Amino acid sequence: MVEKGEKTQRYIPREIEPKWQQRWAQDNLYEVHEDDPRPKWYELTMFPYTSGDLHIGHWYAMAPSDVHARFKRMKGYNVLHPMGFDAFGLPAENAAISRGIHPFTWTIQNIERMRAQLKSMGAIYDWRREVITCLPDYYKWTQWFFLRLYEAGLAYRGKAPVNWCPNCQTVLANEQVVGEGFCERCETPVTKKDLEQWFFRITAYAEKLLDFSRIQWPERIKTMQRNWIGRSEGVEIAFGIEEGTGARVGSSKKEFRVFTTRPDTIYGVTFVVFAPEHPLVAQLTTAEHKDEVASYIERARRQSDIERTAAERDKSGVFTGSYAINKLNGERVPIWIADYVLMSYGTGVVMAVPAHDERDFEFAKRFDIPIKVVIAPPDWSGKELTEAYIEPGTMVNSSQFDGLPSEQGMAAISDFIAEKGYGGRQITYRIRDWLISRQRYWGAPIPIVYCDRCGLVPVPEAELPVLLPQDAEFRPTGESPLKYCDSFVNTTCPNCGSPARRETDTMDTFMCSSWYFLRYSSADYKDAPCDDARLRYWLPVDQYTGGAEHATMHLLYARFFIKALRDLEIVDFDEPFIRLFNQGLIVIERQKMSKSRGRVITPDEYVAELGADAVRAYLMFIGPWDQGGEWDDRGIKGIARWLNRIWSLVLGAYAQDGPKATETENLRHITHKTIKRVSEDLEKYRFNTMIAALMEFTNYLGKVREERSVASAAFKEAIDTLMLLLAPTTPHLAEELWTRTGHPYSIHNQPFPEWDEGLVAEEQFTLVIQVNGRLRDRVAVPITITEEEARELALSRERIRTYLKDGEVARIIYVPRRLVNIVMT
Repeated sequence: MVEKGEKTQRYIPREIEPKWQQRWAQDNLYEVHEDDPRPKWYELTMFPYTSGDLHIGHWYAMAPSDVHARFKRMKGYNVLHPMGFDAFGLPAENAAISRGIHPFTWTIQNIERMRAQLKSMGAIYDWRREVITCLPDYYKWTQWFFLRLYEAGLAYRGKAPVNWCPNCQTVLANEQVVGEGFCERCETPVTKKDLEQWFFRITAYAEKLLDFSRIQWPERIKTMQRNWIGRSEGVEIAFGIEEGTGARVGSSKKEFRVFTTRPDTIYGVTFVVFAPEHPLVAQLTTAEHKDEVASYIERARRQSDIERTAAERDKSGVFTGSYAINKLNGERVPIWIADYVLMSYGTGVVMAVPAHDERDFEFAKRFDIPIKVVIAPPDWSGKELTEAYIEPGTMVNSSQFDGLPSEQGMAAISDFIAEKGYGGRQITYRIRDWLISRQRYWGAPIPIVYCDRCGLVPVPEAELPVLLPQDAEFRPTGESPLKYCDSFVNTTCPNCGSPARRETDTMDTFMCSSWYFLRYSSADYKDAPCDDARLRYWLPVDQYTGGAEHATMHLLYARFFIKALRDLEIVDFDEPFIRLFNQGLIVIERQKMSKSRGRVITPDEYVAELGADAVRAYLMFIGPWDQGGEWDDRGIKGIARWLNRIWSLVLGAYAQDGPKATETENLRHITHKTIKRVSEDLEKYRFNTMIAALMEFTNYLGKVREERSVASAAFKEAIDTLMLLLAPTTPHLAEELWTRTGHPYSIHNQPFPEWDEGLVAEEQFTLVIQVNGRLRDRVAVPITITEEEARELALSRERIRTYLKDGEVARIIYVPRRLVNIVMT
């Protein structure tokens, strides 16, 4: 300890923090090795996109996760907590167009700035393991994974209507269309376009993705994934097409199929609705309706799926002129198209039962289509319904099934449909295959060539990576430069040697982030995506942290990817992340941070003025980590003052015992109680209450120091504990104080304090309660009871109140840890 009278220097973070960051780097303090005898712990936070400088929102994701990783390290784990950069994507290409700078140059410059900012945080990242997804030594293996999926039939090319952003000039996955149908990047309204695209067959894993039994994830994330996958049990049934109707039906198509979760209502079908983009629509449309149908289809293509299916939107549609035949009752029903039916769900056709579906009811009312009740509400009199009845009831107007409860009718009609050969039970999923094609330059090239003789040919593994050309020309239109780059497009067929053309689409950046956590295990490995031994040591990730907004994109894609690799025997586990924690958002004036709107807080100025430790501690004190909070300059300055008090407290003189040392026993109790609170809060990411416990402990230590009421050995023990408890949160301050107080370097190699349950327990004593000096009651109370609490307790005791009826309380005498004497007049 610093001796009494020794001059203590001021706390100057801008001098202390760079010094320790340099020392830790020189000593390789945070390098991680697989031969470490401690149990492994792989803790990962989602890596940042290389959009430029880090803002405080990035720190909010990264600093608390570093605190938790440091805590696990001090708890005896061999902790891998790596960092890298998600470096492909549209912003870099847009920068190339608007600023005249190559995407690679722009991205690498951003990475250099962001890496420096991350290092200023003082995190325990092992920078030898850094991953940058736009470098050839990374995307070579992204392409390798593509080829493995292609060989397994999980990657395929097909024509499909896709979400198209006319501003970005690229395809968007469904998950990248936000709000009321806008591009998540530029907020331009999204339209539909038919293109040949590359897909991953994620639908083949729909059922497996619904199994969450091996992971400990927040229930809301699991619910979001369940809803996105959208498992539905029902019946697929065939409807006939009336002979001779339609423009070109003839003998080419005699029926179509519909999926329904309500087979009990099939006798109530009064019309059928096709998605406007359904391939049969052209055949079904009669000549007199052709123009109207074509116009409607074009309008529907300009709308997003979200717009089309909005419940509050007025229903629209067009009659095709053709009729379908309900095979169960032989009824002839009209065939319509309507934009509220999506090609991406079921078969793209809906059997409309307006009496028992709200959307169908609204549509039928608008277009004067009959409404036929087949599920009777309780006490139904046969009158026309004023709204759709969607609850269970009794089957009516349903032939031999009349009188059955509708729940039984579902099974009975399903069996009947199967017996007649009209269809059968089926499970469908809302999720569609993952569209990975992007008509952009700045992404991993898809390793496929097209040969007039051989057709579609995968690039041989020995020829990977397929490199992005450096001489691409970026056009103001936003079109991909690759298709105009002859040096890239023109190649030879790997099979026959004939002239061939390269695929000019690049891969969705979510492909890169679906396996980056594997690469951290062995980022230096050259012969495969990962070294198998190191992969087996580290994976799966023990703890993953990041935003909940990735629930149906990155988190779902990564799960699919690992399950596919497991089936291909590339990995031996089937879930990438065992545990998941989602942090909230830091907001400014109750609004989300946004660079495009100028609402950002940059950490650099606060680090320069108050120190990285102050920023780290404030971000954790601002509110529960899973909820986020409002940035407030007054709050971080309060944290800075607290750290200054800790500096003075630890380095302040305390050379001898107080006259009585009355608080020594209680000091040990409070110390161990604080260890327990801080440990449990850190384990469960309750950072704000952890900081509050440390503040309370600091205040208490300041009080007993001022009073000189504890033994110096006990005080030193408490001060040492305080530094160790602070180490994960304020690593630079803790290291500096640890060294200045004569301890061996480094505090970050010390074990985290353990509490003694016996010292944590609230000790008690028997409080004697007297009235006018005579014993009237006894009660067991904790030793921490205050004088005010003891007085209130004594006056509230029922036995004591009987002695207070005949007089007034003149005064109350309190003897600490002994008695309360109530003096009456």
